[in-house]
Amino acid sequence: MSISVGVEYALHCLIYLAIPTASRSIGIKEMAAFQGISETYLSKIFMKLRKKGLVSAVPGVKGGYRLSREADEITFWDVVEAIEGPQYQFQCAEIRQHMAIVEPHQMPPAFSGCPCLISEVMKGAEDQYRTYLKGRTIGWLYRMVKDKLEGPYWKAIESWAAR
Repeated sequence: MSISVGVEYALHCLIYLAIPTASRSIGIKEMAAFQGISETYLSKIFMKLRKKGLVSAVPGVKGGYRLSREADEITFWDVVEAIEGPQYQFQCAEIRQHMAIVEPHQMPPAFSGCPCLISEVMKGAEDQYRTYLKGRTIGWLYRMVKDKLEGPYWKAIESWAAR
């Protein structure tokens, strides 16, 4: 499966918005500079997150974005779906319907009357992937990152988010 870097950027930014000391909003320009990523690209990502209802925009000079709901209510799948869309990665082209040995109108019922087994396997795998991502939240990610980065590094991140 191919997931765009936009999902990674979104997840990293949502960690910062989940920091309790980040009671204010954080601007795109600030987040992009903090992570060393494109402000233009990050802006497009946040438009998708906003459209999906994961973040809300705060207008004004000191405006920016904040989480629209609790961090433990926003799943990894919510983020993937906002950035990539809800469609399955695997799109069956039904090539079995074009075999050279049989005319399309003479296709045996075993082929024409049932779903493609390859498609079923691929979609089943994607369903498991989605279920796993639905079990991981931004709140969980925040706690894991905080635990791993204890000390001055995490304090610097919290200070940045609180300013």
